[in-house]
Amino acid sequence: MKLEGMFAALTTPFRKDDSVDLAGLADNIERYNQTGLAGFVATGSTGEAALLSADEAERVWATVLDHAAPDKTALAGTGVETTAETIARTRRAAALGYAAVLVRTPSYYKPFLTAKVLLDHFRRVADASPVPILIYSVPVFTGITVESDVTARLAEHPNIIGIKDSSGSVERAAQTVRSVPASFSVLVGSATTLVASMQAGARGGVLALASALPEACSEIYSLARAGDIAGAHALEEKLNAASRRIASGLGPPALKHTLDRRGYCGGLPRLPLLPLTSEERAEVDSILVALNVVPAERLA
Repeated sequence: MKLEGMFAALTTPFRKDDSVDLAGLADNIERYNQTGLAGFVATGSTGEAALLSADEAERVWATVLDHAAPDKTALAGTGVETTAETIARTRRAAALGYAAVLVRTPSYYKPFLTAKVLLDHFRRVADASPVPILIYSVPVFTGITVESDVTARLAEHPNIIGIKDSSGSVERAAQTVRSVPASFSVLVGSATTLVASMQAGARGGVLALASALPEACSEIYSLARAGDIAGAHALEEKLNAASRRIASGLGPPALKHTLDRRGYCGGLPRLPLLPLTSEERAEVDSILVALNVVPAERLA
């Protein structure tokens, strides 16, 4: 299985009663189907996966699959703290019909999560998984980085086909590309380093910003893929404020506010995450108006 292109890290909309808004999620997927996205990742960091029950995650997976277009690749985030539960969730996602899964590193016992532990964890999951897995390295949330040498050793496993590297380091992405087989997919999670990472050999990205601005993020990928590096860099630079402040700075609450402003279903974040303040909403709105993705009159 070869993964490349622009993937949206999906949000999980919640209603005022804190239930998952599956109808809203379905509507979002129907709209994403009309964009240049290669696919979507459900229940990742942007999807507030750590705040979902196993049952809620499964219902999200089913909804995404039910509404994804045939030409879109859907991935499920199945990684949790224990190896056994990660395997159980991975098997369930595969049974639902997912062709591949994204498995984050464990994180709670950080001092003990050595390279040896990570190698053993991912190999056990890959051995037991009916479908290929992607390693998910997201140190901003977990405090754990999957270094290039560890990735290279994991890439030897026939059921580990790629990594989502959300470290934001172009150098690490380049080192990983150099150390793994050509068949291994290196995808990045940073919108601000996407083009440089692709120049270094990354095959695309799984971006939080792509859930809010799928058209622009897909265009960056297409321009870079076509060799128009100047055009890709120019658009990437144009999106810098949105990437740094909305996706990274304010996170899921800001992404959801953006979705609501753009006519998608954003919904509320789940506690302990809080909705944006009025000042933060105004800040996000100004970014969206500057990008011409939301008409100023709609905010009046």
